[in-house]
Amino acid sequence: MKVLILAGGYGTRISEESQYKPKPMIEIGGKPILWHIMKHYSSYGYKDFMILGGYKQYVIKEFFADYFLHNSDVTFNLETNEIKVLDEHSEKWSVTVVDTGLDTMTGGRIKRVQKYVGDEPFMLTYGDGVCNVNLDELLAFHQKHGKTATVTMIRFAQQKGVIDFTEDGSIRAFREKNRRDGDVINAGFMVFQPEIFNYLEGDKTVLEAETMQKLADEGQLMGYLHKGFWQCMDTQREKKKLEDLWAGGEAPWKTW
Repeated sequence: MKVLILAGGYGTRISEESQYKPKPMIEIGGKPILWHIMKHYSSYGYKDFMILGGYKQYVIKEFFADYFLHNSDVTFNLETNEIKVLDEHSEKWSVTVVDTGLDTMTGGRIKRVQKYVGDEPFMLTYGDGVCNVNLDELLAFHQKHGKTATVTMIRFAQQKGVIDFTEDGSIRAFREKNRRDGDVINAGFMVFQPEIFNYLEGDKTVLEAETMQKLADEGQLMGYLHKGFWQCMDTQREKKKLEDLWAGGEAPWKTW
């Protein structure tokens, strides 16, 4: 099963660093947060990744193009212009980086890669949030209910997309948060059937707005409630929190 990662936004709320690189390439413990997300998926056996790039997407391509050089001991023979890898520490991943447009919305980015995904289910998450969700349980939940889409939900008091759901996980409404709301939000880490492409019209389609609400209205959106760790990285304060957890050896998302 492919894992799609949204990585094309401008990252304006953390512009101190995103002016130089895409937000998913901002580092936690010397590695891009994108790498941390991929390592979590990889620990559950998911190794086929598709990165949906946009803003400064070439930085992501360059990172993976030079991955083995950055993670191996290498001898450079300057006379013969040969490179010998002495001790390779790479990943058994397949990584496809797609330029899905500079100003394309989230749903539009997914629609653009339909030809690469094909007629099969896939996982999707955002390139700026780490989590220790049990992906085996998430997939089992998705397969059991048989609906088009599953999103991972967490209880977290923050200005994110709000979910109104029933006891069995059926989502009735998906909208932006307001002051009267509780704290059950969309944490990403989603699973979709290929029918999701029927709900995506083009570049201006926002996954978290009309698409999710239409799925909810039709009874095709379910929520998996995760009670463990989740943290996004929208600001320098949130980045420091993740850095401190990693440096202290207390990073809950490190499942590998």
